[in-house]
Amino acid sequence: MSKTLAPAARKAALETLPDWNFDEARDAIARRFSFGDFVEAFGFMSEVALEAEKMNHHPEWTNVYRHVDIRLTTHDAGGLTELDLALARAIERIAARRAG
Repeated sequence: MSKTLAPAARKAALETLPDWNFDEARDAIARRFSFGDFVEAFGFMSEVALEAEKMNHHPEWTNVYRHVDIRLTTHDAGGLTELDLALARAIERIAARRAG
């Protein structure tokens, strides 16, 4: 089982993910992604789903038209772990690739 990040480690990690917001109540990180339309948003979600499955770590997310809201936390650890940060970085790479 993964261990939750200490506050100093969490702060340092979040400095490398400036578009992600820390949700203190859930000990999670969250971000909204916006795309040109629903098809682009769904394509992004499909890519993220494949990466999440490889990592065996799955996001909490919602999709409304062209927006995808993602929240990452490790439920069995009870909060934010290195696994969440690794998935956030992978998501960032996918979003950057799609942005062209």
